[in-house]
Amino acid sequence: MTRAYLGLGSNIGDKTARLAEAVEHLVATPGIRVAARSGDYRTPPWGDTDQDWFLNAAVAIDTDLTPHGLLEVCLSVEAALGRVRERRWGPRVIDIDVLAYEGAQVSDERLVLPHRFVRERAFVLVPLAEIAPDLVIGGETVAQALAKLDATGIERIE
Repeated sequence: MTRAYLGLGSNIGDKTARLAEAVEHLVATPGIRVAARSGDYRTPPWGDTDQDWFLNAAVAIDTDLTPHGLLEVCLSVEAALGRVRERRWGPRVIDIDVLAYEGAQVSDERLVLPHRFVRERAFVLVPLAEIAPDLVIGGETVAQALAKLDATGIERIE
């Protein structure tokens, strides 16, 4: 089994329920075991800011799937939960990104690992730091990368 990290987000409908449903789908997938899950964080929209706030979380999983196999599972979970890709960085019922996959560096038309923007996005790093602050991505830990960013407006939801 290999450790991988996923970022989850939602800003349409019942965001808390969408994140929980996504994790339930992952748990039910053969070859995936959820090892840790962050709390949920209310975050301002990023990129396309003319939309509702997001709820974000991070999940550590152990898997025997390949990086591309894991991507396919994430895309199928998104589809099962009603994800429709209408505009880049736009509103979404669910988003599941493969952030890192232990020991893998991938760069092709379908997948880049580690995720190309993970160290630039506080809304990803805040929940990821809760479950994996010492994870090294791009030569620095998640905690070090987060310390360089402005996390204003990101708050844990109890």
